[in-house]
Amino acid sequence: MLFEPLFALLLINFLGKRVDPAQAGYDVRRYTIACRYIAVGLLLLDIVTDYTFIEFGIRLCVFALMWLVYVRPELRIGRSFMLSMLPYMVLSLVSGLVESINNDFYDEHSTVFESAELFGLLWFGAMWFVDRNQRRALENERAKRAAEEARLRVMAELKVNLEAEVAQRTSELVKQKEELEETLEELKRTQDQLIQSEKMASLGELTAGIAHEIQNPLNFVNNFSEVSVELLEELKSGPLGQLPPERREEAAEIIGDLTQNLEKISLHGKRADGIVKSMLQHSRSSAGKKEEININTLADEYLRLSYHGLRAKDKTFNATMETDFAADLHPIAVIPQDLGRVLLNLFNNAFYSVSEKKKDAPADYTPLVRVSTRNTRMTDGREAVEITVHDNGLGIPDAILDKIYHPFFTTKPTGQGTGLGLSMSYDIIRKMHGGDMRVATAEGAYATFVITIPA
Repeated sequence: MLFEPLFALLLINFLGKRVDPAQAGYDVRRYTIACRYIAVGLLLLDIVTDYTFIEFGIRLCVFALMWLVYVRPELRIGRSFMLSMLPYMVLSLVSGLVESINNDFYDEHSTVFESAELFGLLWFGAMWFVDRNQRRALENERAKRAAEEARLRVMAELKVNLEAEVAQRTSELVKQKEELEETLEELKRTQDQLIQSEKMASLGELTAGIAHEIQNPLNFVNNFSEVSVELLEELKSGPLGQLPPERREEAAEIIGDLTQNLEKISLHGKRADGIVKSMLQHSRSSAGKKEEININTLADEYLRLSYHGLRAKDKTFNATMETDFAADLHPIAVIPQDLGRVLLNLFNNAFYSVSEKKKDAPADYTPLVRVSTRNTRMTDGREAVEITVHDNGLGIPDAILDKIYHPFFTTKPTGQGTGLGLSMSYDIIRKMHGGDMRVATAEGAYATFVITIPA
């Protein structure tokens, strides 16, 4: 009896369980069933017949199956099983060939051939046992590896989820931090505004009391200086005429000196009166109520008010006014009275600068004051509105540029400025509105003031 059909049946069953249908590209199950029937048929044929050529045909069929396992990529999983069969198949084939060629020699050495075939069977059994153990070990290792990969995959997913949660939480914390910082900045700005308002209110009360105390003697000084000048004029035209000629000239000289002194007293008294009024204006607190207004309308109104105010003092003065107002300004809330005072002060300074330059400028010089508005952003990214006041006047010397916002600092002649305008404007913009005020200038060429107010 041949064992080849049994080996073929075992090999077919092994392949039916191990071959991956996805790699085969054909119906593995159908071919496996067909091959099982063929193997069983060969086994039955070997049992019922005893022909040598049939045995060789059976062996060739099994060798063909082994060759397919060797060459087909999808069947190579059964190669170790096929190699364990190979020694018996070769020894059995050699025994069959010897028996068919020289039967006497085979009978004489039958024990050797039977022992060789037994060795092939034992080899198959041993290799099958070893292969099974190795396969189980590999399967266990593969299972462990799959479990480890699954664990690593779960850990990776948990890590990704954890990182996402950490990133989300970090983003929330950063957002909360930014909101807290913004709230803190807003509180600081509000605190500065409250402090400034309180300082202005306290200073207003103080200066109001001082002003009332100073105003009365100041009025007496101004009034009596004017009256004294009138009395001296009467003295000239009256009693002075009765003096002898040699005394009259000396008395006229003394009266002239007294008149000059009284005029200086009146001039400085009026200047002191102007300073007191400017201090009252600087420290006067408005209602402090912010409201949304049309910045373009406010700027245009105060530009024309300033120009016509200067024209009322000097009929010969003329200047070109240019406006460039953005139509889509961000809505901003301001204190209209305070912002109006700032704009009026800047416009007055601009018109004064171009009027002074006009006195010594060439004939082709044209005084120009330009005001423009546009949308912009603060340095911290907040939306804002920018107001620019530009003039082509005298400019500001670099030596005094860092002093222009100091209280009582002025470059105007005595009696024409108190030095409180820019100081008041700077405080209103920075402290009352949380904005910024900066200047760009070139001496003898131009001066540009830029106001930025957050929306």
